[in-house]
Amino acid sequence: MSALLCLLLASGMTLGQGSDDCEGATQYYADEDLQRAFMLNFFSLAASFSPLHGPRPHQPGHGSLGLELAGVPPLSCERRMVMASTKAEDTNKTPLIPRPRLSFTLPGSGRLSGYGGLGYIPPVTIFGTRNVIMSVETGLAWQLDAGPQAGLRFHATLMKTIGDIATKFDEDDEDYVDLYLGSSFGGDLLGGWELSDGKLLPYATLGVTDVSTFFYVGDDGVVQNNPDPFAGLTGSAGLQLRPWKRLELAAELYTAPGYLYTGRLLLALGL
Repeated sequence: MSALLCLLLASGMTLGQGSDDCEGATQYYADEDLQRAFMLNFFSLAASFSPLHGPRPHQPGHGSLGLELAGVPPLSCERRMVMASTKAEDTNKTPLIPRPRLSFTLPGSGRLSGYGGLGYIPPVTIFGTRNVIMSVETGLAWQLDAGPQAGLRFHATLMKTIGDIATKFDEDDEDYVDLYLGSSFGGDLLGGWELSDGKLLPYATLGVTDVSTFFYVGDDGVVQNNPDPFAGLTGSAGLQLRPWKRLELAAELYTAPGYLYTGRLLLALGL
């Protein structure tokens, strides 16, 4: 799949139009506010910036440029029902968020080294919506001469979606421009173990992430506040591979318990 196609897929990520395949389903939360809060939190968490690398991303003085594919699990009918179970939002627009990523590890001093990273999806309009996602990370890594690594990492993501987002009651209704804003930021503790002369690095992380959202419905001017924004534990377990000098791969399982359980992949060229 080309990077351009991935960007177009990402631009379809939206709350979408009504779904007619959920007849008989009932809301997961009886409380309407909590049901909507789940969906508002879910998309910010799906776009959050997990490591996809060990405590030290690269050898000091080196970096990488690559493409991340972050899975977006489909939501069940029960998770998408709103308005007293009379309408289902069609949230399952794309299975992936493709995000170009750039990272670099600074020349180290002894066993400590700092690093930074950037992820960015430019605004591309398709399916009537325009999305832009920007993510940053910075961290400090510690490594013995061989084997164990540990680190501390901070991350933040901003995303914006503009378009006809809220579900229509009737397909013939007029389209209105809605606005969804989401942000996430947090910190992680990382641990890993370098194997095979640096070609293989299993790692795990445990962190805390905070989510904020804003949703403006264009047809009636309602601002949908989030009564229960996510603020809690996140974690990941992954494997970083360097099969050749200029090629870097990573696979990761990422979770925000109670909201998101997904996989993420990274294909990158070393710098």
